[in-house]
Amino acid sequence: MSTALHTDDELRAATLDIEGMTCASCVARVEKRLSSVAGVQAAVNLATESAKVSIPVGVSDDDLIAAVESAGYGARVRAVGSQPAAMDEHDHTDEGRTKLGTRLVVSAILAIPVIATGMVPALQFPGWQWMAMILTLPIVMWGGWPFHRATFQNARHFTATMDTLITLGTSAALIWSVWAMFFGTAGEIGMTHDVVLFGPVHDATSLVYFEVAAGVTVFLLLGRWIEHRSKRRAGDALRTLMNLGAKAVTLATVAGADGPTVPIDDLQVGDRFVARPGEKIATDGVVVSGSAAVDASMLSGESEPIAVSAGSFVTGSTIATDGRLVVEATAVGENTRLAAMARLVEEAQTGKSAVQRLADRISGVFVPVVIVLSIVTLIAWLVFDGSVAAGFTAAVAVLIIACPCALGLATPVAILVGTGRGAQMGILITGPEAIESAGGIDTLFADKTGTITTGTMTLVSVATVDGVDTGAFVSSVASVESSSEHPVARAIVAAATEVPVATDFTSVAGRGVSGTVEGVRVFARRLDAGELETLPENLAAAVRAAGTTTIVAGRLSDDAETIEGVLFVADAVRDDSALAVQQLQKLGVEVRMLTGDNEAAAQRAATAVGIAHITSGVTPEGKIDAVRAAQAAGKSVAMVGDGVNDAPALAAADLGLAMGGGTDAAMHASDITLVRQSLSAAADAIRLSRKTMSTIRGNLFWAFGYNVAAIPLAALGLLNPMLAGAAMAFSSVFVVLNSLRLRAFR
Repeated sequence: MSTALHTDDELRAATLDIEGMTCASCVARVEKRLSSVAGVQAAVNLATESAKVSIPVGVSDDDLIAAVESAGYGARVRAVGSQPAAMDEHDHTDEGRTKLGTRLVVSAILAIPVIATGMVPALQFPGWQWMAMILTLPIVMWGGWPFHRATFQNARHFTATMDTLITLGTSAALIWSVWAMFFGTAGEIGMTHDVVLFGPVHDATSLVYFEVAAGVTVFLLLGRWIEHRSKRRAGDALRTLMNLGAKAVTLATVAGADGPTVPIDDLQVGDRFVARPGEKIATDGVVVSGSAAVDASMLSGESEPIAVSAGSFVTGSTIATDGRLVVEATAVGENTRLAAMARLVEEAQTGKSAVQRLADRISGVFVPVVIVLSIVTLIAWLVFDGSVAAGFTAAVAVLIIACPCALGLATPVAILVGTGRGAQMGILITGPEAIESAGGIDTLFADKTGTITTGTMTLVSVATVDGVDTGAFVSSVASVESSSEHPVARAIVAAATEVPVATDFTSVAGRGVSGTVEGVRVFARRLDAGELETLPENLAAAVRAAGTTTIVAGRLSDDAETIEGVLFVADAVRDDSALAVQQLQKLGVEVRMLTGDNEAAAQRAATAVGIAHITSGVTPEGKIDAVRAAQAAGKSVAMVGDGVNDAPALAAADLGLAMGGGTDAAMHASDITLVRQSLSAAADAIRLSRKTMSTIRGNLFWAFGYNVAAIPLAALGLLNPMLAGAAMAFSSVFVVLNSLRLRAFR
């Protein structure tokens, strides 16, 4: 169908919540159907189970829903301002009222006696096969229903995936076994399996393969559960971001006094509200009156609060640390900057691939070939041998040997072992996307505050005029700062060996403090812009060389200041950051700094750790733009950060790494969390991810090679279905053992 061209003014945006997607092929199918509607452009996100759609005039929501339903999936248009289904606390992706985990646990419990008696002849008591049949029926029909449902949906559209192979293999094993029980000799009490390595047994109708049907179902349910748990991370990230917002707001009266407290949803653009010291600013707005130091680190990444006063713009969910503000709302709800960040996270995750798509692509070709081979095998035996039982046995052996247990385990088991080893090393790898992405990383953007540095303000040095004792000077400044909650004040107090009690304490929000210390009036404030040239030469030289936050302090007499010295406060560089940069460079990764902090502070930290490329003073939007620009230049990009302001860039990067001591939003938006709170953990995470990816590729190669080698034996009648089931189990054991080698990773 041809697609007309439309301008942006003719398009409207909508978001669809999609039900029933299980793999990358589902995403492609939904995108194809949506894009077949004239003029529609769609990007489907498997992680959030949603689709972002641009719709031309004349296309209705019902047209979109119909397109999705024609592909075999459910859809609904998300209401404006509502959260995606993946953000719901309840799990909507499991079919019916039953959780996928429940299917796994129940099926595993039922499968244990089935597999034990089926694979160990010594355990085959009289009537064991009837017990096996009773236990296997619910495993395959109920436990395996997610796979069968997907198979039926795919069949309607003449496509095949891993689910198709699972259904064919388990159904063939189950149907043959039930047929042999009722119409062959397998149902006789006292029957046990003959142990024959090659060639058909004396009576093919005495064989049952309940352990094959049950084992495959349980193993694949385990793999699907692991993938499912990883997929829900996207909803966690979005939910965490939205939960940062204020839940209630105190309105301001005409005179600026405190008015009634109302739910945040009742706040409208133009309303005036109050932000008291220590409270979240309810929404984006302009300060009408008052002044305060605002902690905006969640957005800017800068550890030091920003001074605001009448006329300043403030962002919702930042915190007024030490002053009272009256703010006029300029944006509410989905139009706020926080909501925009949530959208950036969701949109950045759209299109992230999973390693498992390789197995799906293999299955797309492999399944039709296996079906044809099974049919050809049956026909060939009927033509050349004339034995229906032998022909059917060989055909079933082909289907069973092709059953993709090892293929299905190749990815999730390696991920399980790799992530387990990572957890022991303080590295939380959350899913296959991280492992796949890490293999080609060549550029890493590192946030400064809380990542390269500790995120805690520290007094790094002091300079005084001639004749002033440094220790006494720091103690007097700490005395007047001890009544302030400002991070810079806390850093100075922590560095003082003695803190005398100050009286007559005065604080001017965003300006500084003063007080009387042992009879002397002392002041401390931030160095004003343009004041440098008025300082004594030794202090001015120290300020020029410092590149840190500078506090000027001294004595007050009749409101006249006598400057006695300057204190330099900075975010301290982590002890191992320089070594971490070297380790990353040895891995072939270029390290760049990307920070919202000022240029001087950024340059100081970058020089200390050996980073040559820095970008300072960037917003969250600027960070995501930098990541995308590098990607557009052909770079494979990792981002490591710790703040809410880093979350969009973490989600947009090919590999997102969050410091474990950072915010929940950063950790949920990332692919890897560094619990060790060390940049060197980022290098270890990349090495471990690459090793895990190498193991997955090896697993897929050997699992597929096993099928290729064993299918001809089954078709020639040299591999009876019993041995086929055992060989299938061995291939799975091989994949597991190969994956377990990751436990020795160092």
